[in-house]
Amino acid sequence: MKQLITLAVLCTSFICLSQTNEIDSLTVELAYQKQDSAKVDTSLRLVKALYDAKSYKKALTYIDNTERLSKYLNHAKGIADVNYYKALIYAQKDDYYNAIDGYNRSKRYYNQLGDTLGIAKVNNSIGLIEIKRGNYSVGLENSLSAIHTFESRNLNDELSLAYNNLAEAYYNTNQIDKALEFNIKALNVRKQLRDSIGIKTSTKNIALLYSERKEHRKAIEYYEDVLNLINPNTDQKLKGEILPRIGAEYLRFKDYDKAAEYLVEGLKFNRQTKNEDGVLRALNAIGELNMQQNKLKLAENQISEAYNIATKINNRTELLKNYRLHKEIDSINGRFQNAFFWQGKYFNLKSELDKESLPIIPVITNPIKVEPLDNDTNFNAIAIKQKEAENEVMFKKLKAISYVLGSAFLIVSTILLLIYLKRKNTLKFNRELQEKNKEIKLRNEEFARQTQHLEEVNSVKDRLFSIVSHDLKDSISSIKGFIDLLKEDGISREEFYDLVPELSENADSASQLLFNLLNWSKSQMQNLEPKPELFNIQDVFRNKMSLVEQKVEQKRIVLIDESRRDFIYADKSMIEIVIQNLITNAVKFTRVGDVITVSNSDHDGNSLICIEDTGVGISRENIDKLFQNGTFTTRGTSNEKGTGLGLTICKELVELNKGRIWVESTQGVGTKFYVELPKANPEN
Repeated sequence: MKQLITLAVLCTSFICLSQTNEIDSLTVELAYQKQDSAKVDTSLRLVKALYDAKSYKKALTYIDNTERLSKYLNHAKGIADVNYYKALIYAQKDDYYNAIDGYNRSKRYYNQLGDTLGIAKVNNSIGLIEIKRGNYSVGLENSLSAIHTFESRNLNDELSLAYNNLAEAYYNTNQIDKALEFNIKALNVRKQLRDSIGIKTSTKNIALLYSERKEHRKAIEYYEDVLNLINPNTDQKLKGEILPRIGAEYLRFKDYDKAAEYLVEGLKFNRQTKNEDGVLRALNAIGELNMQQNKLKLAENQISEAYNIATKINNRTELLKNYRLHKEIDSINGRFQNAFFWQGKYFNLKSELDKESLPIIPVITNPIKVEPLDNDTNFNAIAIKQKEAENEVMFKKLKAISYVLGSAFLIVSTILLLIYLKRKNTLKFNRELQEKNKEIKLRNEEFARQTQHLEEVNSVKDRLFSIVSHDLKDSISSIKGFIDLLKEDGISREEFYDLVPELSENADSASQLLFNLLNWSKSQMQNLEPKPELFNIQDVFRNKMSLVEQKVEQKRIVLIDESRRDFIYADKSMIEIVIQNLITNAVKFTRVGDVITVSNSDHDGNSLICIEDTGVGISRENIDKLFQNGTFTTRGTSNEKGTGLGLTICKELVELNKGRIWVESTQGVGTKFYVELPKANPEN
């Protein structure tokens, strides 16, 4: 081990000494050269050596001198290269505006020279800046434009950076397949370059992406590749992260022996290295392993320790997993009140994380655009000055002529002004009358609108109060009766546990009723106007399907997602309410083993959404009542209560967004709800 450390120190010293010798040699060579293009080239080599050595301040000094000499010699290539290095240094200092300014200057000269490689390097550098700033679409566009040039010339150093940039941008825009593709490309290039750090980073990224795609065997394969690459002296943190992750992947296959092997090793290693994040990850996974093997006491101790660490270091992803494990172990042990507590914390945190995982809307949404100064393109300054002198002589001649024409124009303008004033006085009275008539008409129309709105609000109020007394009263009365029994000791402990599910169902029913009532009354009483935007309907499906995962597991329903990426032009929050109601209804009216399928397709230029189930179906007479005003509801297959408002709200929200909704159903066979929405602004 001591020999390896000594060898590493010697290699580092040799590299530093080599860089220093190169810089000293170039500095001496530069001092004795004439003021010509050869000196520009030598100076650029020195700038590159200083940049590689991270001596940015000294590099900027030579950059300024080289830029002045290049302009004096009209050396376009020198000006382009020196501005490129200046931009690289500003980018390292996170001074993005000056960096973009330098890139734009160099790109303009590369364009004049027809230097495609120079243009590609600039585009890739701009892409990297925009990706760092959150402008993923602009970053992707610039980096993709550079890829072809790098690939055709086998420039592996540039390709490694470009592929990595693209992978990061695709991942942050939720394009997992593309992120995986470019991480694999980056890995192949880094293997050719023998870039050990880059190889480990890309391999770990690929494993994480396969895990996210639930391809657990592929994830295990790449995680084990990372372990084989790890340096035991410098990669302790990485090892502490990978060991629990491999164990968790084996746990997905219920391969308990392999899972235990990696998880125990990971827990021990992370405790030795005092890596709290690794300890937390290992404890959560080991706790789940022991719970599945019915070692409940040991699992409970491990999950509790993991909870303390997760709250201490604020690892919310692992904390969410810990909430779920607490809920499951309390349910197994019959501590249902505690289980309800953990379930509430789980869903609250999950909602927060789901919002954060949506496609990022960057704070800075516009790319930096700094145009280079015009005086940089002045290659023929003397010729331009001569031209300006000739223009000045011509200007004096034109100036004399303009005086004569100006006098004539003044006389004609005076005559026209007198004619205009006379005509203006004639038309003034008529215009004032027209404006007064228009104002009176507008006031009358406004009074009529206000009167109609008040009538509609009054009507809605009556409907709202009727609905509240009809449905909400039943749920609250049931809950109150249950509480009275508890207060009077009217039921035994066993009866109490038997009635808990019914109490929970009544509370859920009242909650859902209030949710639908608030949305419906808001749309009616406030004359809600949709705020349409383009959004991916597949993201809405996945978000809303995750909300019913627990109910689906309880009823053992098969939930199939056949949705595809497609954009809809509508108010996103309204459509989320519609999708949530339709999926919830499908779960409500399906039996154990039934299938729910969510899909979308093109239909006459619009997007056609279909929520299909193989449940109990709807009778012909009840289909006619579904979308009517008022309340209509039936109990679900597990005796779930409904609010009677969900489909009324769905119909109103869909029609507000220029769409339509209908249902096809056969009793005993199943039901299909269709929603057709525009894919673009219908008014365009």
